[in-house]
Amino acid sequence: MDLKSKNRIVISCSPGLVESVIAELNVLGFGITGKDHKAVITEGSFFDVMELNYKMRTANKILWHITSFKAVHPNQLYKNAVKVQWEDILKIDGYFTIDSFVKNNFIRDTRFANLRLKDAIVDRFNKTAGSRPDSGSSKDDAVIFMRWMDDFVELYLDTSGQSIAKHGYRRFPGPAPLMENLAASIINATAWDRKSNFVNPMCGSGTLAIEAALIALGIYPGNFRKSFGFQHIAGFEFKPWYDLRNKIEAEKQLSQLPFKIIATDISRKAVGIARDNAKLAGVDHLIDFKVCSFEKTPMPEGKGVLVMNPEYGERMGEEEKLEAVYKEIGDFMKQKCSGYLGYIFTGNLDLAKKVGLRTKSRTTFYNGKIECRLLEYELY
Repeated sequence: MDLKSKNRIVISCSPGLVESVIAELNVLGFGITGKDHKAVITEGSFFDVMELNYKMRTANKILWHITSFKAVHPNQLYKNAVKVQWEDILKIDGYFTIDSFVKNNFIRDTRFANLRLKDAIVDRFNKTAGSRPDSGSSKDDAVIFMRWMDDFVELYLDTSGQSIAKHGYRRFPGPAPLMENLAASIINATAWDRKSNFVNPMCGSGTLAIEAALIALGIYPGNFRKSFGFQHIAGFEFKPWYDLRNKIEAEKQLSQLPFKIIATDISRKAVGIARDNAKLAGVDHLIDFKVCSFEKTPMPEGKGVLVMNPEYGERMGEEEKLEAVYKEIGDFMKQKCSGYLGYIFTGNLDLAKKVGLRTKSRTTFYNGKIECRLLEYELY
Protein backbone atom coordinates (compact mmCIF):
# COMPACT_ATOMS: atom_id res chain seq x y z
CA MET A 1 0.00 0.00 0.00
CA ASP A 2 1.44 3.37 -1.08
CA LEU A 3 1.46 5.67 1.94
CA LYS A 4 2.73 8.79 0.13
CA SER A 5 0.31 9.04 -2.79
CA LYS A 6 -3.00 10.84 -2.43
CA ASN A 7 -6.08 8.74 -1.93
CA ARG A 8 -9.74 9.17 -1.06
CA ILE A 9 -10.27 9.76 2.66
CA VAL A 10 -13.76 9.55 4.14
CA ILE A 11 -14.41 11.19 7.51
CA SER A 12 -17.52 9.72 9.08
CA CYS A 13 -19.44 11.67 11.70
CA SER A 14 -22.64 11.74 13.69
CA PRO A 15 -25.82 13.09 12.03
CA GLY A 16 -25.86 16.88 12.12
CA LEU A 17 -22.08 17.29 12.40
CA VAL A 18 -21.18 17.34 8.69
CA GLU A 19 -20.81 21.13 8.56
CA SER A 20 -18.71 21.02 11.74
CA VAL A 21 -16.38 18.48 10.13
CA ILE A 22 -16.15 20.56 6.94
CA ALA A 23 -15.27 23.69 8.93
CA GLU A 24 -12.62 21.79 10.87
CA LEU A 25 -11.11 20.29 7.70
CA ASN A 26 -10.94 23.75 6.12
CA VAL A 27 -9.01 25.07 9.12
CA LEU A 28 -6.60 22.11 8.83
CA GLY A 29 -6.07 22.87 5.13
CA PHE A 30 -8.01 20.00 3.53
CA GLY A 31 -10.31 20.49 0.55
CA ILE A 32 -13.75 18.90 0.32
CA THR A 33 -14.56 16.60 -2.62
CA GLY A 34 -17.95 15.30 -1.45
CA LYS A 35 -20.32 14.81 1.45
CA ASP A 36 -23.54 13.18 2.60
CA HIS A 37 -25.52 13.40 5.85
CA LYS A 38 -22.97 11.34 7.85
CA ALA A 39 -19.64 11.72 6.07
CA VAL A 40 -17.28 14.16 4.38
CA ILE A 41 -14.83 13.17 1.61
CA THR A 42 -11.38 14.66 1.16
CA GLU A 43 -8.03 13.58 -0.29
CA GLY A 44 -4.62 13.05 1.19
CA SER A 45 -1.73 10.72 1.90
CA PHE A 46 -1.56 8.16 4.67
CA PHE A 47 0.51 10.65 6.63
CA ASP A 48 -2.48 13.03 6.37
CA VAL A 49 -4.63 10.22 7.75
CA MET A 50 -2.41 10.03 10.83
CA GLU A 51 -2.66 13.80 11.30
CA LEU A 52 -6.45 13.76 10.93
CA ASN A 53 -6.79 10.97 13.50
CA TYR A 54 -4.69 12.99 15.93
CA LYS A 55 -6.29 16.40 15.37
CA MET A 56 -9.98 15.94 14.47
CA ARG A 57 -12.31 16.93 17.31
CA THR A 58 -15.68 16.49 15.56
CA ALA A 59 -15.32 13.22 13.61
CA ASN A 60 -16.11 9.56 14.34
CA LYS A 61 -13.79 7.67 11.96
CA ILE A 62 -11.09 8.32 9.37
CA LEU A 63 -11.46 5.84 6.49
CA TRP A 64 -8.75 5.14 3.85
CA HIS A 65 -10.11 3.85 0.52
CA ILE A 66 -8.89 0.41 -0.58
CA THR A 67 -11.08 -0.54 -3.56
CA SER A 68 -14.59 -0.33 -5.04
CA PHE A 69 -16.57 -2.71 -7.25
CA LYS A 70 -20.09 -3.82 -8.14
CA ALA A 71 -21.70 -6.87 -6.54
CA VAL A 72 -25.27 -8.16 -6.47
CA HIS A 73 -24.55 -11.37 -4.56
CA PRO A 74 -22.30 -12.40 -1.63
CA ASN A 75 -20.32 -14.63 -4.02
CA GLN A 76 -19.55 -11.61 -6.20
CA LEU A 77 -18.38 -9.79 -3.08
CA TYR A 78 -16.05 -12.73 -2.36
CA LYS A 79 -14.68 -12.96 -5.94
CA ASN A 80 -13.78 -9.26 -6.01
CA ALA A 81 -12.48 -9.05 -2.46
CA VAL A 82 -10.17 -12.07 -2.81
CA LYS A 83 -8.29 -10.20 -5.57
CA VAL A 84 -7.21 -7.44 -3.16
CA GLN A 85 -3.59 -7.73 -1.99
CA TRP A 86 -4.55 -8.02 1.66
CA GLU A 87 -1.04 -9.24 2.50
CA ASP A 88 0.15 -5.67 1.81
CA ILE A 89 -2.48 -4.20 4.15
CA LEU A 90 -2.83 -6.57 7.11
CA LYS A 91 -0.14 -8.23 9.21
CA ILE A 92 0.05 -11.98 8.73
CA ASP A 93 0.62 -12.41 12.47
CA GLY A 94 -1.87 -9.69 13.40
CA TYR A 95 -5.59 -9.42 14.08
CA PHE A 96 -8.43 -7.79 12.13
CA THR A 97 -12.17 -7.29 12.33
CA ILE A 98 -14.86 -6.41 9.80
CA ASP A 99 -17.24 -3.48 10.29
CA SER A 100 -19.88 -2.59 7.74
CA PHE A 101 -22.93 -0.69 6.58
CA VAL A 102 -25.03 -2.77 4.19
CA LYS A 103 -28.25 -1.61 2.55
CA ASN A 104 -29.56 -3.57 -0.44
CA ASN A 105 -32.20 -6.10 -1.43
CA PHE A 106 -30.01 -9.22 -1.45
CA ILE A 107 -28.42 -9.20 2.02
CA ARG A 108 -30.82 -9.85 4.87
CA ASP A 109 -28.19 -10.27 7.57
CA THR A 110 -25.17 -7.97 7.60
CA ARG A 111 -23.21 -10.62 9.48
CA PHE A 112 -23.31 -12.88 6.42
CA ALA A 113 -21.80 -10.15 4.21
CA ASN A 114 -19.10 -9.60 6.83
CA LEU A 115 -18.39 -13.33 6.90
CA ARG A 116 -17.97 -13.52 3.11
CA LEU A 117 -15.54 -10.60 3.19
CA LYS A 118 -13.61 -12.23 6.03
CA ASP A 119 -13.49 -15.50 4.06
CA ALA A 120 -12.04 -13.67 1.06
CA ILE A 121 -9.31 -12.07 3.19
CA VAL A 122 -8.45 -15.33 4.96
CA ASP A 123 -8.41 -17.38 1.74
CA ARG A 124 -6.16 -14.80 0.08
CA PHE A 125 -3.67 -15.09 2.94
CA ASN A 126 -3.78 -18.88 3.00
CA LYS A 127 -3.14 -19.00 -0.75
CA THR A 128 -0.33 -16.41 -0.90
CA ALA A 129 1.37 -16.97 2.47
CA GLY A 130 0.18 -20.30 3.82
CA SER A 131 -0.94 -18.60 7.01
CA ARG A 132 -3.44 -15.96 8.11
CA PRO A 133 -4.07 -13.29 10.74
CA ASP A 134 -6.58 -13.89 13.52
CA SER A 135 -9.99 -12.24 13.30
CA GLY A 136 -12.85 -11.40 15.63
CA SER A 137 -15.01 -8.53 16.87
CA SER A 138 -12.47 -6.35 18.71
CA LYS A 139 -11.74 -2.94 17.16
CA ASP A 140 -8.49 -2.45 19.07
CA ASP A 141 -6.36 -3.63 16.14
CA ALA A 142 -6.83 -3.46 12.34
CA VAL A 143 -10.39 -2.77 11.13
CA ILE A 144 -11.74 -3.19 7.58
CA PHE A 145 -14.90 -1.21 6.84
CA MET A 146 -17.32 -2.23 4.06
CA ARG A 147 -20.01 0.05 2.66
CA TRP A 148 -22.39 -1.91 0.42
CA MET A 149 -25.16 0.27 -0.99
CA ASP A 150 -27.40 -1.36 -3.60
CA ASP A 151 -24.96 -2.99 -6.07
CA PHE A 152 -21.88 -0.92 -5.16
CA VAL A 153 -19.27 -2.06 -2.64
CA GLU A 154 -16.59 0.20 -1.15
CA LEU A 155 -13.86 -1.23 1.05
CA TYR A 156 -11.89 0.96 3.44
CA LEU A 157 -9.21 0.64 6.05
CA ASP A 158 -10.72 2.09 9.22
CA THR A 159 -7.59 3.89 10.37
CA SER A 160 -9.17 4.98 13.65
CA GLY A 161 -10.20 1.61 15.07
CA GLN A 162 -12.13 2.68 18.13
CA SER A 163 -14.16 5.82 17.40
CA ILE A 164 -12.34 9.14 17.80
CA ALA A 165 -15.65 10.78 18.86
CA LYS A 166 -14.57 9.94 22.41
CA HIS A 167 -11.50 12.02 23.18
CA GLY A 168 -10.10 9.77 25.86
CA TYR A 169 -9.95 11.95 28.99
CA ARG A 170 -13.49 11.47 30.31
CA ARG A 171 -13.59 8.43 32.58
CA PHE A 172 -16.46 9.80 34.69
CA PRO A 173 -19.28 10.71 32.29
CA GLY A 174 -22.02 11.57 34.79
CA PRO A 175 -25.74 11.47 33.85
CA ALA A 176 -26.75 12.36 30.25
CA PRO A 177 -23.33 13.64 29.16
CA LEU A 178 -22.59 15.33 25.84
CA MET A 179 -20.30 13.29 23.62
CA GLU A 180 -16.94 15.02 23.27
CA ASN A 181 -17.21 15.48 19.49
CA LEU A 182 -20.64 17.07 19.90
CA ALA A 183 -19.34 19.41 22.62
CA ALA A 184 -16.46 20.48 20.35
CA SER A 185 -18.91 21.06 17.48
CA ILE A 186 -21.15 23.20 19.70
CA ILE A 187 -18.18 25.34 20.75
CA ASN A 188 -16.98 25.70 17.16
CA ALA A 189 -20.50 26.82 16.15
CA THR A 190 -20.43 29.70 18.64
CA ALA A 191 -18.73 33.04 17.98
CA TRP A 192 -16.19 32.42 20.74
CA ASP A 193 -12.85 33.91 19.65
CA ARG A 194 -10.63 31.80 21.97
CA LYS A 195 -9.41 35.09 23.49
CA SER A 196 -12.34 36.02 25.73
CA ASN A 197 -14.24 34.45 28.63
CA PHE A 198 -16.06 31.13 28.32
CA VAL A 199 -18.78 30.58 30.94
CA ASN A 200 -20.64 27.27 31.29
CA PRO A 201 -23.38 27.12 33.95
CA MET A 202 -25.11 23.74 34.38
CA CYS A 203 -21.75 22.19 33.44
CA GLY A 204 -22.63 18.59 34.33
CA SER A 205 -19.55 16.40 33.82
CA GLY A 206 -17.65 19.40 32.44
CA THR A 207 -17.27 18.38 28.80
CA LEU A 208 -18.00 21.81 27.30
CA ALA A 209 -15.60 23.64 29.62
CA ILE A 210 -12.86 21.02 29.17
CA GLU A 211 -13.18 21.05 25.39
CA ALA A 212 -13.03 24.87 25.46
CA ALA A 213 -9.79 24.74 27.44
CA LEU A 214 -8.26 22.14 25.12
CA ILE A 215 -9.25 24.13 22.01
CA ALA A 216 -7.83 27.35 23.47
CA LEU A 217 -4.52 25.64 24.32
CA GLY A 218 -4.26 23.80 20.99
CA ILE A 219 -4.27 20.38 22.65
CA TYR A 220 -5.72 17.81 20.25
CA PRO A 221 -7.71 14.63 21.13
CA GLY A 222 -4.87 12.41 19.89
CA ASN A 223 -2.86 13.58 22.88
CA PHE A 224 -4.97 11.25 25.05
CA ARG A 225 -5.08 8.28 22.67
CA LYS A 226 -2.60 5.40 23.04
CA SER A 227 -3.49 3.45 19.91
CA PHE A 228 -5.16 3.93 16.53
CA GLY A 229 -6.18 1.35 13.93
CA PHE A 230 -3.47 2.46 11.49
CA GLN A 231 -0.77 1.39 13.95
CA HIS A 232 -1.75 -2.26 13.39
CA ILE A 233 -1.43 -2.51 9.60
CA ALA A 234 1.36 -4.08 7.55
CA GLY A 235 4.30 -1.78 6.94
CA PHE A 236 3.47 0.69 9.70
CA GLU A 237 6.56 2.40 11.10
CA PHE A 238 6.50 4.12 14.47
CA LYS A 239 9.21 6.70 13.78
CA PRO A 240 7.20 8.84 11.26
CA TRP A 241 4.23 8.66 13.64
CA TYR A 242 6.28 9.76 16.66
CA ASP A 243 7.88 12.53 14.57
CA LEU A 244 4.41 13.78 13.59
CA ARG A 245 3.16 13.69 17.19
CA ASN A 246 6.21 15.56 18.44
CA LYS A 247 5.83 18.19 15.71
CA ILE A 248 2.15 18.77 16.55
CA GLU A 249 2.76 18.92 20.29
CA ALA A 250 5.64 21.37 19.78
CA GLU A 251 3.18 23.80 18.12
CA LYS A 252 1.36 24.43 21.41
CA GLN A 253 2.13 27.98 22.50
CA LEU A 254 0.05 28.53 25.64
CA SER A 255 0.23 26.93 29.07
CA GLN A 256 -1.99 29.55 30.75
CA LEU A 257 -5.00 31.44 29.45
CA PRO A 258 -5.40 35.25 29.51
CA PHE A 259 -9.15 34.90 30.13
CA LYS A 260 -11.54 32.96 32.35
CA ILE A 261 -13.18 29.60 31.78
CA ILE A 262 -15.88 29.15 34.42
CA ALA A 263 -17.97 26.01 35.00
CA THR A 264 -20.72 25.80 37.62
CA ASP A 265 -23.39 23.34 38.64
CA ILE A 266 -25.85 23.14 41.53
CA SER A 267 -24.81 19.51 42.06
CA ARG A 268 -21.68 19.08 44.18
CA LYS A 269 -21.31 15.56 42.74
CA ALA A 270 -21.41 16.87 39.15
CA VAL A 271 -18.76 19.49 39.88
CA GLY A 272 -16.60 16.80 41.50
CA ILE A 273 -16.90 14.63 38.38
CA ALA A 274 -16.14 17.63 36.15
CA ARG A 275 -13.02 18.44 38.20
CA ASP A 276 -11.82 14.83 37.95
CA ASN A 277 -12.32 14.83 34.16
CA ALA A 278 -10.53 18.16 33.83
CA LYS A 279 -7.63 16.81 35.87
CA LEU A 280 -7.36 13.79 33.55
CA ALA A 281 -7.35 16.20 30.61
CA GLY A 282 -4.63 18.28 32.27
CA VAL A 283 -6.69 21.48 32.31
CA ASP A 284 -8.14 21.54 35.83
CA HIS A 285 -5.91 24.50 36.74
CA LEU A 286 -7.42 26.53 33.88
CA ILE A 287 -11.10 26.14 34.79
CA ASP A 288 -12.78 27.89 37.73
CA PHE A 289 -15.26 25.34 39.10
CA LYS A 290 -17.97 26.37 41.53
CA VAL A 291 -20.96 24.67 43.17
CA CYS A 292 -23.91 27.04 42.77
CA SER A 293 -27.20 27.52 40.97
CA PHE A 294 -26.79 28.86 37.44
CA GLU A 295 -28.09 32.34 38.31
CA LYS A 296 -25.27 32.76 40.84
CA THR A 297 -22.58 31.92 38.28
CA PRO A 298 -19.89 34.64 38.39
CA MET A 299 -19.73 36.60 35.14
CA PRO A 300 -16.29 38.20 34.58
CA GLU A 301 -16.21 41.71 33.21
CA GLY A 302 -15.53 42.10 29.51
CA LYS A 303 -16.64 40.01 26.57
CA GLY A 304 -17.16 36.32 26.09
CA VAL A 305 -19.72 33.61 25.54
CA LEU A 306 -22.17 31.93 27.89
CA VAL A 307 -23.05 28.35 26.89
CA MET A 308 -25.78 26.39 28.67
CA ASN A 309 -27.11 22.87 28.14
CA PRO A 310 -30.25 22.64 30.32
CA GLU A 311 -32.40 19.54 30.64
CA TYR A 312 -34.84 18.87 27.80
CA GLY A 313 -37.72 17.43 29.83
CA GLU A 314 -37.75 14.02 28.14
CA ARG A 315 -39.60 12.18 30.91
CA MET A 316 -43.29 12.52 31.74
CA GLY A 317 -44.07 15.47 33.98
CA GLU A 318 -40.66 17.14 33.68
CA GLU A 319 -41.53 19.72 31.04
CA GLU A 320 -43.91 21.67 33.25
CA LYS A 321 -41.28 21.98 36.00
CA LEU A 322 -38.63 23.08 33.50
CA GLU A 323 -40.74 25.93 32.13
CA ALA A 324 -39.81 28.01 35.17
CA VAL A 325 -36.14 27.04 34.79
CA TYR A 326 -35.98 28.22 31.18
CA LYS A 327 -37.70 31.50 32.13
CA GLU A 328 -35.12 31.99 34.89
CA ILE A 329 -32.34 31.33 32.36
CA GLY A 330 -33.72 34.17 30.25
CA ASP A 331 -33.87 36.46 33.30
CA PHE A 332 -30.27 35.56 34.22
CA MET A 333 -29.09 36.34 30.70
CA LYS A 334 -30.89 39.69 30.63
CA GLN A 335 -29.85 40.82 34.09
CA LYS A 336 -26.28 39.51 34.54
CA CYS A 337 -24.77 38.68 31.13
CA SER A 338 -24.69 42.06 29.40
CA GLY A 339 -22.00 42.25 26.72
CA TYR A 340 -21.83 38.47 26.25
CA LEU A 341 -23.16 36.26 23.51
CA GLY A 342 -25.50 33.71 25.07
CA TYR A 343 -26.08 30.17 23.80
CA ILE A 344 -28.60 27.56 24.86
CA PHE A 345 -28.28 24.01 23.56
CA THR A 346 -31.62 22.25 23.91
CA GLY A 347 -33.70 19.44 22.48
CA ASN A 348 -36.99 21.13 23.44
CA LEU A 349 -37.96 24.17 21.38
CA ASP A 350 -41.21 24.63 23.30
CA LEU A 351 -39.24 25.11 26.50
CA ALA A 352 -36.81 27.40 24.68
CA LYS A 353 -39.69 29.79 23.99
CA LYS A 354 -39.93 30.39 27.76
CA VAL A 355 -36.50 32.06 27.70
CA GLY A 356 -38.24 35.19 26.46
CA LEU A 357 -35.33 36.45 24.33
CA ARG A 358 -35.10 36.84 20.59
CA THR A 359 -32.72 34.38 18.95
CA LYS A 360 -30.00 35.70 16.66
CA SER A 361 -29.37 32.30 15.06
CA ARG A 362 -30.34 28.64 15.30
CA THR A 363 -28.04 25.73 14.45
CA THR A 364 -29.35 22.15 14.22
CA PHE A 365 -27.53 19.29 15.94
CA TYR A 366 -28.44 15.80 17.16
CA ASN A 367 -27.73 14.58 20.66
CA GLY A 368 -28.08 10.86 20.05
CA LYS A 369 -31.46 10.60 18.33
CA ILE A 370 -32.79 13.86 19.76
CA GLU A 371 -32.94 16.76 17.31
CA CYS A 372 -31.52 19.79 19.09
CA ARG A 373 -30.86 23.47 18.44
CA LEU A 374 -28.01 25.71 19.47
CA LEU A 375 -29.78 29.03 20.03
CA GLU A 376 -27.74 32.24 19.98
CA TYR A 377 -28.76 35.38 21.89
CA GLU A 378 -27.09 38.77 21.70
CA LEU A 379 -27.19 40.20 25.22
CA TYR A 380 -27.12 43.98 25.41
